[in-house]
Amino acid sequence: MKIKSMTATFGTLNRARLEPGPGLTLIQAPNEAGKSTWAAFWRAMLYGIDTRDRDKKGYLADKNHYQPWSGAPMEGEITLELEGRDITIRRGPRGNVPFGTFSAVYAGTQEPVPGLTGANCGELLTGVGAEVFTRSAFLGDSSLSITTAPELERRIAALVSSGEEAVSFSQAMGRLKEWKNRRQVNRSVGEIPKLEAELAQTQDALDRLEEVSAQLAVLEGERAALEDRRGSLTREAEAHRLWAQKRLSDRYTQAEEEYRTARDRYASLERELSRFGALPDREDLKQAQGELQYLKTLEEEIRQGSTALAESEEGAARAKEAAKDEHFPDLSGEEATARAAADCASYQAAVQKAGAPGRYLKLFLGTSAGFTIGWLFAYFYLKGMASPFHLIGLLAGSAITSLILALLARKKRITARKILEQYGVQTPEELTALAQSYWERCQAAERAAHEVEVIQNAVAQRQSKRDTTRLELLDFVHSFAPEVRDMFGCSAALSRALNLDHDLSLARERAEERRRRLEDLEAQGARHEEGTADQFPVPERPPEETALALTQTGAQLEEVSAQLNQARGTLQAMGDPAALAAQKEELERALARKRLEYDALAAAMDVLTQASARLQERFSPELNRLAGEYMARLTGNKYPAVSLTRELEGFVRESGGVLPRSALYLSRGTADQLYLAVRLAVCRLCLPERPPIFLDDALSAFDDGRLELALELLWELSGAQQLLLFTCQKREGEVLADTPGVTKISL
Repeated sequence: MKIKSMTATFGTLNRARLEPGPGLTLIQAPNEAGKSTWAAFWRAMLYGIDTRDRDKKGYLADKNHYQPWSGAPMEGEITLELEGRDITIRRGPRGNVPFGTFSAVYAGTQEPVPGLTGANCGELLTGVGAEVFTRSAFLGDSSLSITTAPELERRIAALVSSGEEAVSFSQAMGRLKEWKNRRQVNRSVGEIPKLEAELAQTQDALDRLEEVSAQLAVLEGERAALEDRRGSLTREAEAHRLWAQKRLSDRYTQAEEEYRTARDRYASLERELSRFGALPDREDLKQAQGELQYLKTLEEEIRQGSTALAESEEGAARAKEAAKDEHFPDLSGEEATARAAADCASYQAAVQKAGAPGRYLKLFLGTSAGFTIGWLFAYFYLKGMASPFHLIGLLAGSAITSLILALLARKKRITARKILEQYGVQTPEELTALAQSYWERCQAAERAAHEVEVIQNAVAQRQSKRDTTRLELLDFVHSFAPEVRDMFGCSAALSRALNLDHDLSLARERAEERRRRLEDLEAQGARHEEGTADQFPVPERPPEETALALTQTGAQLEEVSAQLNQARGTLQAMGDPAALAAQKEELERALARKRLEYDALAAAMDVLTQASARLQERFSPELNRLAGEYMARLTGNKYPAVSLTRELEGFVRESGGVLPRSALYLSRGTADQLYLAVRLAVCRLCLPERPPIFLDDALSAFDDGRLELALELLWELSGAQQLLLFTCQKREGEVLADTPGVTKISL
C-alpha cells in the first residue's frame, strides 16, 4: 500500500495537500508548519476519531485538538495505491460528530470498495489494529519508546509459537479469570454459591418437612427435651462465667509479674546510669559523634594536603631553578625586560650613529665629483684658469677625508654589535624574546611559590581545627567518662552513653505500659482468688452462643403449643416430598459440575502462567534478531545485539561485551536508535500489509554520523515500504542531497 496524495482540513491544515513519493519522502518544515498534524491526520483517516475521549488536565482529546483553526468542518481525502488499483478514502462530519461519515471508492469512479468501512478501514489496510499501528508504523508523537498492548502481544507471541494470533496471554488469562469469577468470586457471589444456596434451601425444605412430620408425634417429648436443654444451658452459662473470671485472674497475675520485671529492669538501668554520672542530652551526644566522624575527614584532608604540599614544593623548586638565567643574574623579570629594552635602545642609537659618517662620505664624494667636473670644464674650455696640480690636490684631500669617515663608521658598528654579543643574540628582537622568556619563567616561579604558601596555610588550618576538635571532644566526654584518653575511647564512650540512654527510655516506656495494663485489669474486676471453675468442664461453644441458645430454648418452650397447631397446616403447604428430593438431586449434579469446571479453570490458569513464564524466557527471538540487525546498522555495529522483555523494555549488548545493558543507561540519542530499531523490526514482522511508515522528527537526537547510518537504512527499507520522514532540520536534506529515489517536500 502506498499513499499518492492527502488533502486535509484538519487542525492548522486548511485544504492542504501532500503528495509523497513512492519510496522515501523527506518533508522538511519549521515548527508549527503542520508536521505532527499531517501524521495525526493519517492515523485519523485510517482509524477514525474516538468521540468518547474527553479532555483532561494537560491533555486535549483529538476531536477538540484537531478542530480546524479556520472554522471549517473537519474533513479529509486520501488516495492510495492498493493491490494495483487506486482507491480514494474520504471522511467528513456527521452533524456534530467529527469524521462521522466515511466513503471508500475506486479512484475516478463511484464504485465502492467492497468490505471497507469506517470501522474496519485501518485494520483492513494495515493488517493491524490501532494499538499495534501506533506502536510500530506511526512515530508521530516525537517519542520512539514503545509499550506493549494485547494485540501487539498476540502478534509478537506468534513469532515464538505456532503463529496463532487469536488471543494474547493477558487476554487469555483475563478470560479464564472472568470464567472462574463467574463460577465463584468469593463465598457469596457466583454460580457455585448460588447453587449452594438453592441446594441449602431445598435441603432445608426437606429437613423442615421431616421435622414437621416428626413434630406431629413428638411435640410433648420435645417439650421435656427443651426443659432439659434449658437446664444444661444454664449450667453451661455459669461455667462460662466462672472460667471468664479465672482467665481474668490469670491475666492479672501475669500482668503483675510483667510489671515487676519491667520495673526491675528500669531500676537496674538507672543504677548503671548512676555509675557514669549525669549524661548529656541525646542531641549533644549525637553531635559529638558527628564531630568524631568529622575528625576522620580532617585527618584524610591533612594527609592529602601534605601530599599535595610536597608535590607543590617540588614543583616550586623546579620552577625556581628553571628561572635562573646567566644573562640576567639576580634580576627580577620586570628588571630584566627593562634592561633588555634599554640595551635595545642603545643598539639602535649606535646603529644610527654608525650610519652618519657614511652619509657624510657620500656628500663629500658628491661634492668632490662636482669640483672635478668643474676643473675639467675650466681646463679644457677656459685655458689657463685650471692647473693639473689643483686636480691632484683635490683628489688627495677627497681620499683622505673618505678614509677618515669610513673608519668612524666601522668603529660605531663594532660598538653596536658588542651590545648584542653579551647576550649571545644577533638582533634586538631576539634580545627582547630572551628577556620575555626570563620574565615568564620568573612569573611561573612566583606562582609556584604562592601555591606552596596557599597549601601550607590550608594544611595548617586543618591541623589547628583537628587539634581543637580533639580537645573539645575529650572535654565533652570527660564530663561523664573521665577515664577516656584517646579518640577510640571517645567513640566507645559516646556509643555506650547513647545505647544506655535509649535502653533506659525503652525500659521506662515498658514499665509505664505494664502499669497501665495492670490498672486496666483491676478496673475490669480482676483479683487474686481461688476459683471454682475447675469443677466445670470448659464449654465448647463461646458464651455468646450459649446465651443465645438459652434465650431461644425458652422461647421454644413457650411456642411448643402453638407449633403443634401450626404443624398440620405447614405440612400441607410444603408440597410433595418426592418433587423436593428430585430437585435436590438435580442441584447436586449441577453443583458438582460447576465445582469441576472451577477446578479445571484454576488448573488452566496455573498451566498458562507457567507456559507464559517459559515463553517469556525465549520471548520472540525473531524480533530480537531483526531489531539487533537494525541496531547494528544504526550504531555502526557498536550494539549488534538487542533483547526485549514482555513489556518491550529494551536491552543492548556492545560488540565484544558480555552483559546486556538496559536502555535506561543509554543516552537519549542511543535510546532513540534502540527503539527505532525495535519499531522497524515490529513493522517488518507484525504488519503483513506493509503500510507506510510515518516518522515525525524521529532522528532529531541523532548525531551526524548515526544520522547518516539511519537515513541509509531507511532509504533501503523504503524500497519495500513507503516511508514519510518529517523533520524541522536541514541535516536530513543535506545527507540525502545526492541519494536517488528520494522525494523532497518543503512545507
